[in-house]
Amino acid sequence: MRAIFQGLGVAVLSAGVIIAPTIGPRPLTAAYAVCLPGETIDGRTAEMAKHQAESAGYRNVQMEHKGCDNVWHGFATRDGTNTRVAVEPSGEVMPEGD
Repeated sequence: MRAIFQGLGVAVLSAGVIIAPTIGPRPLTAAYAVCLPGETIDGRTAEMAKHQAESAGYRNVQMEHKGCDNVWHGFATRDGTNTRVAVEPSGEVMPEGD
């Protein structure tokens, strides 16, 4: 009988470890990990930023990450040249400098 309770205890503890991470505060992502308190990340997705870059004449767009300032950063091709791009929350697309 004792072995049954020990086995049951281990099973409950294991289940708690698996379930616990899904309860509580939002998990840290790259954007949330570096943002200061009070900075708000908007709901724009990489796909939205990619579409804006393509509308501005860029091709082969790959969005890499989004900063706390809500600017998406990535890589793209324009006029045959590979470049880094930034897509502002306003939709403005610009090449990033070195």
